[in-house]
Amino acid sequence: MAKTSSIEKNKKRMKLAKQYNGKRTRLLAIANDEGKSMEERFMARLKLAEMPRNANPTRIRNRCDVTGRPRSVYRKLKLSRIALRELGNKGLVPGLVKSSW
Repeated sequence: MAKTSSIEKNKKRMKLAKQYNGKRTRLLAIANDEGKSMEERFMARLKLAEMPRNANPTRIRNRCDVTGRPRSVYRKLKLSRIALRELGNKGLVPGLVKSSW
């Protein structure tokens, strides 16, 4: 089980990224538009820099929903390999068959 503080920090980042998503996309569109003047683009970059760092979606870490493990997480299932194996052995993941030979 991961530290509770790490899991909560990641949840806070998700919330901030969702909150600032619209403003961030508008500012990035202005900053990357070469048809705009340099002053306008520079001001958009400055406003982007003033936003909270944790509002950036790249700072969100994929974590397992069951254990909070940050590594080897399957995106589609949002489970780590360890949790997936345990749930698969119990028969709780539909369509998953553990092979044995």
